Amino acid sequence: MCSAIRAAFLCSQFSRKTTSVFSPHLRKMVHYQTEPRGRANSPDYRIYFKSSDGKCISPFHDIPLYAADQQQESDVPPKKIKTNEILFNMVVEVPRWSNAKMEIATKEPLNPIKQDVKNGKLRYVANIFPHKGYIWNYGALPQTWEDPSHTDQETKCCGDNDPIDVCEIGSKVCATGQVIQVKVLGILALIDEGETDWKVIAINIEDPDASSLNSIEDVRKMKPGHLEATVDWFKTYKVPDGKPENRLAFGGQFKDKDFAVEVIKATHSFWKALVLRKKMKGEGIICQNSSLCDSPFRCSNAEAHAVLQAAPEYGEPLPVSSEVDKWHFITK
Repeated sequence: MCSAIRAAFLCSQFSRKTTSVFSPHLRKMVHYQTEPRGRANSPDYRIYFKSSDGKCISPFHDIPLYAADQQQESDVPPKKIKTNEILFNMVVEVPRWSNAKMEIATKEPLNPIKQDVKNGKLRYVANIFPHKGYIWNYGALPQTWEDPSHTDQETKCCGDNDPIDVCEIGSKVCATGQVIQVKVLGILALIDEGETDWKVIAINIEDPDASSLNSIEDVRKMKPGHLEATVDWFKTYKVPDGKPENRLAFGGQFKDKDFAVEVIKATHSFWKALVLRKKMKGEGIICQNSSLCDSPFRCSNAEAHAVLQAAPEYGEPLPVSSEVDKWHFITK
């Protein structure tokens, strides 16, 4: 078993054997590169990922879930985070306050980030007063997958066929394609068209409040109104499109950190089964990767580079419709 997938396996095995959510923290991270292709605000726009040594990789499959699996020193001060805190990598898809619905393209080779398209049109989330676009840095945990063939015991609904989503609540506005280390604080369960769509609540470890935020209750105390705004956002963000309010499991209550980590572990196990082909049905998911040597979908550096080279050349961004800046008011 090669080092990349061995590290993922060993870390998850360690986590299952412990009764707490803690494991030794190495304070190490890898710096990833991104390469845009196509023109922003167009259907052909993509953001591809490369490792620190320039090899083309998949942000879905090749970036480790656990930040402790990485090898290069972080700039985070030693006392910033508890030394025994489990940290996760987060791939930022959507910067806070922006509207374009950017996401990891799970059904494309190397899984670049692209803007979602529905009925031939680029998707943008509406500004629903008082929320401007996305109210957090929004993204996904790599090496996780919400299995559509698995019915969750808690929500009684199947997975949504995507990596698990993250709402990063720190003060910094991140960039699309940025990979950050986060500390998990809790989780919310959205029921989207009959599917479980977990929303992990997390904080960037480089945020000034990171050392003080260790639970959902800490968020409630230190950022009053933030959790309520999050619930409101997920309930109403599709209403301007003519759809009813979304339903949330558990009466819209947040589950705690321990619960969240167990959900993440489960989605990591589903992902492992997917990339190792123990799971025969992947609902169109492309598992091409550059580092998982036990996966039949591992490709050579040349094959991965060919995917990037086949993408359109990067060009100047296209203008965005003024409709994106429109405000919507919803009567409660």
